[in-house]
Amino acid sequence: MSSTPRVRMSPSSRREQLLDLGVRLLSTRSLDELSIEMLAEEAGISRGLLYHYFGNKHDFHEAVVRRAADDLIEQTAPPVSGEPQERLLASMAAYLDYVVANHEGYLSLVKGAAAGNPEIRSIYDEARSALTERLFNEDSEGVILPDTPTTRLMVHAWSAFAEDVALAWAKQPDGVAREEVLAILAGSLPALVSLVE
Repeated sequence: MSSTPRVRMSPSSRREQLLDLGVRLLSTRSLDELSIEMLAEEAGISRGLLYHYFGNKHDFHEAVVRRAADDLIEQTAPPVSGEPQERLLASMAAYLDYVVANHEGYLSLVKGAAAGNPEIRSIYDEARSALTERLFNEDSEGVILPDTPTTRLMVHAWSAFAEDVALAWAKQPDGVAREEVLAILAGSLPALVSLVE
């Protein structure tokens, strides 16, 4: 009977592997339920080794939330070409899919930020800023929205609305089709902005 030889990983590769595993576990449970012990068991390593990479539970949670936020930003980037409304719709579809697939973890990020955890709040604010700022960034296709103070105010309010709709629908769709939710999310922003143009 032969056993699979253990592969020795570099410290940075091992840390990345543990963060990826932490994000995967976070997709189905709250941040409070994500423990060092659980990750160590899933990874097949000792708790001591995990503490070596993350220091303590708080640092571990912060690192996992930061990785999850980075994944969210990356996965929801709008296409680089196409009409502005099509690009917005594609980005919102990716956002909605992310919230559904990672409901518990994403909800933990929102709740952690609302509860006043300064590190989680900072990560949340950075992620939300990245998600909304790209609506104003100019590229080869122009911008999705005009960059004015009033439009920025509307986008700030809309992002809270979009987050609440996505979280509520992910938790309990109540017979509302995904396409309907996407139409609301992608259609409400231009409608809101048009009120102040």
